[in-house]
Amino acid sequence: MARIGTLDEVAAALETARESGVVVVLANGAFDLLHVGHIRYLRAAKALGDLLVVAVNSDASVRRAKGADRPVVPEQERLEILSALEAVDWLVLFDEDTVANVIERLRPDIQAKGTDYTAENVPEAALVRAYGGRVAIVGDPKDHSTTEVVERLQDE
Repeated sequence: MARIGTLDEVAAALETARESGVVVVLANGAFDLLHVGHIRYLRAAKALGDLLVVAVNSDASVRRAKGADRPVVPEQERLEILSALEAVDWLVLFDEDTVANVIERLRPDIQAKGTDYTAENVPEAALVRAYGGRVAIVGDPKDHSTTEVVERLQDE
């Protein structure tokens, strides 16, 4: 099972792991109502390196981005669900509107973003490249969406 840690705890663990030459990959998102698109994204991200860290939006940051009725699943439950996934090594919760602070602290070798992004529109791409990291677009086409699932359920 993946370990859930604070930003400082994960940073310390990665510092130790890097001494043996591991490649650190960072994925991020809300992961509200986990679906196959999330699984494919995380598996593809993990395939890029040795350790996959998943930064998960806090309930407050999900509400700011998606509205007052989200998330459907509370942050601690989302963390617990994600911790059971084989691809995930570390989890960290973040409250900011972007993952920039997490990137600055963890300095992943690779930032993996889903196919709803392109290499040109990843908000933190310049930050990652500034310290020598790279951005990778991974996962299947954006054919799955928690928002669409929630909307379908509300229509029924």
